[in-house]
Amino acid sequence: MSEIKKRILTGITTTGIPHLGNYVGSIRPAIASANAAHEQNDGDAFFFLADYHGIIKCFDPDEIHRSTRAIAATWIACGLDPEKVTFYRQSDIPEIAELSWVLNCSCAKGLMNRAHAYKAAVDINLTKPDTDPDYGISMGLFSYPVLMAADILMFNATHVPVGKDQIQHIEMARDIAGSFNFKYKPLFVEPQAIVDENTPLLTGLDGRKMSKSYNNTIPLFGDGNPQIDPEKALKKAIAQIVTNSQAPNEPKDPDNCTIFEIYKAFASDDEIHALAEHYRRGIGWGEAKQILFDKINGEIASYRERYLQLMNDPKQLEEILQMGAVKARRVAQKQLDKTRRAIGIKPLAKLK
Repeated sequence: MSEIKKRILTGITTTGIPHLGNYVGSIRPAIASANAAHEQNDGDAFFFLADYHGIIKCFDPDEIHRSTRAIAATWIACGLDPEKVTFYRQSDIPEIAELSWVLNCSCAKGLMNRAHAYKAAVDINLTKPDTDPDYGISMGLFSYPVLMAADILMFNATHVPVGKDQIQHIEMARDIAGSFNFKYKPLFVEPQAIVDENTPLLTGLDGRKMSKSYNNTIPLFGDGNPQIDPEKALKKAIAQIVTNSQAPNEPKDPDNCTIFEIYKAFASDDEIHALAEHYRRGIGWGEAKQILFDKINGEIASYRERYLQLMNDPKQLEEILQMGAVKARRVAQKQLDKTRRAIGIKPLAKLK
């Protein structure tokens, strides 16, 4: 294997519309990291729209298409520079699907049996009488970690930023790479999971973790409905944050408040300290929500303008993704050729 250079790789599943939790937990830090690496000439970065992963659980073609468009526009609007990184759609790189099959053939089934998502689905079935443990479980869900390994190993990514719930998948990618390297030849880098313990996990409108699964999110740039002004949608969503019944002028605990928690993800230390004091003096909930709206809107307003422009120009988005696909396939084709030759799939002889 040639000299290993640092390569960051991030995948974004194409289901749902990006919300504040996605922005704070993934989009903002990933873009900052990629830009810093480019400025310091410290490796490169690959970002992809994981549409093949999206169809594992989402069977609505319109939703996959709509989400792909919104997510691509969001990342570019928020500062992802397709000239500085490789930004592509997973399905535009057919080499990934082929590599996934090759890796399946050297991946132990027992490893997949231990995958958290698969085990959780089986556990649910086991609670139901007269139900097959594998009822409703597709091969897509079962072999999801192998496709994820192919996403990573195809480009020999060295660093993969993930949440804690995804660490197991990176460990599996390492196992799969190690197994192939041992059976054939050392072609694949064993990636490292990068977990930022300082990245905040935002609370949603109802006090639980912000997640589209709970329907408690605050849309970053609206819900995709062109009839609704996204700035007004943001303000309306913030107004819906659940608070207690304390009256204005009654001292409040900033450390036990969703509004304050979200505010901390956008404000400076001085601003956080000042708002905390305002809480203790007895801020009104309406004022607190207005302060939160102004702070968030001040950061994302310019991004929103760019997002709307991109959403209204799908041709531009497609051109960006196709440019990224060309860059990604240059790497993928070379890696797949090495892989095929390593397993014995190669020309029988040179032809004139």
